[in-house]
Amino acid sequence: MTKSNHDADVAFIQALAELLRENDLTELQVKREYGEDDSLNVRVSRQMAQQVVAQVAAPAPTAAPAPAAPAVEALATEPAADPANHPGAVTSPMVGTVYMQAEPGAPSFIQVGQQVSEGDTLLIVEAMKTMNHIPAPRAGTIKRILVDDGAAVEFGAPLVILE
Repeated sequence: MTKSNHDADVAFIQALAELLRENDLTELQVKREYGEDDSLNVRVSRQMAQQVVAQVAAPAPTAAPAPAAPAVEALATEPAADPANHPGAVTSPMVGTVYMQAEPGAPSFIQVGQQVSEGDTLLIVEAMKTMNHIPAPRAGTIKRILVDDGAAVEFGAPLVILE
C-alpha cells in the first residue's frame, strides 16, 4: 500500500467517525476494494451504553454516603422508562433514514392518537435507495412517535409506541 493510499484511508476513517458522531450512530462498517488482493475493511463503533452506565454508577458527592446508594439504585432502574423497552414499541428492522410520508408535501402516514390496523404503513425506512414500508404489527393507537422525518435510525431503534 502506498503512502497516498494510507493517507486517504486515514482521512476516510476520520470521515466515518465524524459521520458516526453527527448521526448519533453506534456502529458503521465499510469495505473498500482497491484491487483483487487489496482491500480495506473498517468498522467504527462506540459504546453508548457504557457511557450511560459510567454516569449512573458515579454517586453524587454527599455528606452521608449511605443515602447516595439508593439514589444510584434508583437511577439504575430508570431504564425501564426507555422507549425501546416499552411493550408497544415498534422497532426499526434495519439501518436507514426515516420518512413519515410517501413524498414531500404529502400527509404523514400516522399521527399521535391515530387508530391503525394491523399491516397499515406507519412510516418508511430508506436503506440503500430502497423504500421499506414499516407496517403496524397489530391494531392499536399511536401513543408516541419517537423519530423525526429524515432522521437516521439503527437496527432495533424504537420508532413508534403502539398500544
